[in-house]
Amino acid sequence: MKILVCISSVPDTTSKINFTADKSAFDKNGIQWVINPLDEFALTKAIKLQESQGATVTVINVGDAATEPVIRKALAIGANDAVRVNLDPKDSYSTAKEIAAVAQNGGYDLILCGKESIDYNGGSVPGMVAQLLNQPFVNASVGLDVNGSEATAVREIEGGKETISVKLPAVIAGQKGLVDEKDLIIPNMRGIMSARTKPLQVVEPASSEVKVQGVSYDSVPPRAAVKMVSPDNLDELVRLLHEEAKVI
Repeated sequence: MKILVCISSVPDTTSKINFTADKSAFDKNGIQWVINPLDEFALTKAIKLQESQGATVTVINVGDAATEPVIRKALAIGANDAVRVNLDPKDSYSTAKEIAAVAQNGGYDLILCGKESIDYNGGSVPGMVAQLLNQPFVNASVGLDVNGSEATAVREIEGGKETISVKLPAVIAGQKGLVDEKDLIIPNMRGIMSARTKPLQVVEPASSEVKVQGVSYDSVPPRAAVKMVSPDNLDELVRLLHEEAKVI
């Protein structure tokens, strides 16, 4: 079995987010980059299938050379090799199109990814990849078993869980619960050293088509100062809720 795992390089959740002076782009200075946490669940699931079924795991990232440390971490976690599409992604479509092009030529049985990245939270790349490849797609999976040419995925729905069976090849987008958090792999020294010699293929983009272009960015307005109201002064509380907070 050949598994392709899509990974995105995203800012660490503790990073302070700033934009350039003209607000036209994200300011990358001083940012610590990590594997998108939801993609890490997918990667860990792929490594488990590697151990139980002898699968070959390839990770793919669409990004410039600055993303290679994150790719190397994925290799240290246990992926066999990696592909980097040399493109600074501008929108979900261009990213999905590049992943689909690599997958089309690679003959992968299963494509795993997180349901979304934690930076833009678009949640559209996995579905687009499946559509471009004309493959079955299960989103927001919290469980996955593979038996021969069939995959059984579990996804949460309102009021319960849904179990879906699909024929491979297929695209499965996972979320927290796809594997237990305690099973997430922290690379050890052996893994880090072996990652340095594992193949990392850099390919040029298949297309330059972009359908969405970011125009400007704005930071979230700072929170207003907290106003303390005495529990005995209900009239003032009501006035503030009505006139300033405008919630009643």
